[in-house]
Amino acid sequence: MAYDGIVTKAIASELQGLVGAKIDKIFQPDKNTILLGLYFKNSHYLLNIGTDARNYRIHLTTHPKPNPKVAPNFCMVLRKHLLGLPIKNITTNHLERLVIIDFEGFDEVDDILSKRLVIELMGKHCNIILLDDQNVIIDSLRHIHNEDSTRDVVPHIKYVYPTTHKDNFLDCLSFEEWKEKVSSFSSIYNVFNGISKSFVEASLQYLNIETFDENTSKFFFCYLKNIISKTDSNTLTFMCIHQPKEDYFLIEEKEASSPFSLNFFLDDFYHKKEASEEFKSYRNSLLKIILERLKKDQKRLLHIDEKLEECKDKEKYQLYGELITANLYQIKNENLSEITLDNYYTMQKITIPLDCKYSPAVNAKLFFKKYHKLKNAFEIVQLQKQETLQELSYMESIIYELENCSTIEEISEIFEEISENVIFKEKVEQSQKEKKAKVKKSTLTKNKNVSFNPLKYTINEYTLLVGRNNKENDYLTLKYANKEDLWFHTKEIHGSHAILKLTQNQIPNHKILMQCAEIVAFHSKARNSSNVPVDFCEARFVKKPNGAKPGMVIYRNHQTLYVTPKKPS
Repeated sequence: MAYDGIVTKAIASELQGLVGAKIDKIFQPDKNTILLGLYFKNSHYLLNIGTDARNYRIHLTTHPKPNPKVAPNFCMVLRKHLLGLPIKNITTNHLERLVIIDFEGFDEVDDILSKRLVIELMGKHCNIILLDDQNVIIDSLRHIHNEDSTRDVVPHIKYVYPTTHKDNFLDCLSFEEWKEKVSSFSSIYNVFNGISKSFVEASLQYLNIETFDENTSKFFFCYLKNIISKTDSNTLTFMCIHQPKEDYFLIEEKEASSPFSLNFFLDDFYHKKEASEEFKSYRNSLLKIILERLKKDQKRLLHIDEKLEECKDKEKYQLYGELITANLYQIKNENLSEITLDNYYTMQKITIPLDCKYSPAVNAKLFFKKYHKLKNAFEIVQLQKQETLQELSYMESIIYELENCSTIEEISEIFEEISENVIFKEKVEQSQKEKKAKVKKSTLTKNKNVSFNPLKYTINEYTLLVGRNNKENDYLTLKYANKEDLWFHTKEIHGSHAILKLTQNQIPNHKILMQCAEIVAFHSKARNSSNVPVDFCEARFVKKPNGAKPGMVIYRNHQTLYVTPKKPS
């Protein structure tokens, strides 16, 4: 459900348990988030205030974010005015998505010092506003001028609460008043403020109400009254919804809930949601870079194939030049559009088209010139095709890795890999400027005792290590593996490198080899196939050609097993 007025009221009611807590820390990890550190009864809490247009909320959190080295201006203002002050009260304004935190303490000369923090949780209009004891704005997270809104939110003016054209449900005291305003269940969230569409729909499904009539309307009215009344008694809980998308909504809890249970539920829910969104955004930005380059190279390959097709005729031009030169003694020295000569290779007549602007002798020179040009072009284009095919293969391996990533750390390693590749340099630098991506430094070195994180499987007394990306594949195969270890890889199919660690005199039987091959096939592009070829050989027979892309190797003295991919248990 949306973070509506009902959720806001329930969360603020729980936060009332922190009245008296002192502000001991204030952070602003990003432009949309303020974190307030609270000290209360020998315990530390962290209050998260999020103003992102999609994930706005306020709740306690156990997931701190990294603090920037230089605090933004608004954060410094909050530190100046709020540090050391105790919380006097935490309230909401009816069912508005508005949380008001009042602070009251003493200054250096023991005069009463009052401040107020107003948190407006209204989608793209979210804001955090600091007021003095006269409700005059000291500063706000976002300054709003009249041309952008119906009110000004700038320092040194009187704060005006946001207004709405909707009715306040708390003023609706009887079913008769409700019945006059509500003509259908869909009209509830259009008539009353603070009640979201998703809450109404989830509640109707939870109560098994399908039709709107006087009885169901009265039942829902009583249910809604009951839920809202329980927001002050801390006897509500959240129910998870998994279909059609991950969501939640409030229901009554029969047993008394633990303190701050609603807060910490939302904390875990939004932490998971934001991590998933960040993961998808990061992966999609890399996929965009890869796919743009892939499309460019596919066009390049098409042009190369057209050029190679043209070069196939090079022998024809050499033949034309030879036949004309051999028969110059009997050809009249005059400009012709074509000439028919005996082909002494096939003993048949052949008609040769000529450029009538030139004599036959000049035409012969032009044919030889074109032959040598196409011959040289053929050699160059063949090399270009080989390089392009290698690039395409490499990019397909990167796409495979991105599709199989499960954490941001894994994507960061792939980002680091492509940022070192000259073909992506321009795009990566542009992406870094736009996204300000922070990529951790590689942990892979030439030291075999280095800590890295391949997938690890135990098969009887044997250990199988599987690389998660191209750089890790290279390190695992070429640096970490001992010469007698067995190396596995799907034959001519993109996938992970794997190393079966062997001690001296260990000889794995056929069953062990088949189990390793099944795991390797599962960690490949052929995961959903039924008969996958997997090559294996001793690690000593695996080499990396000079200049080869990450993850690209050649090998010999190998054997092939045909297996059905099997998910490791």
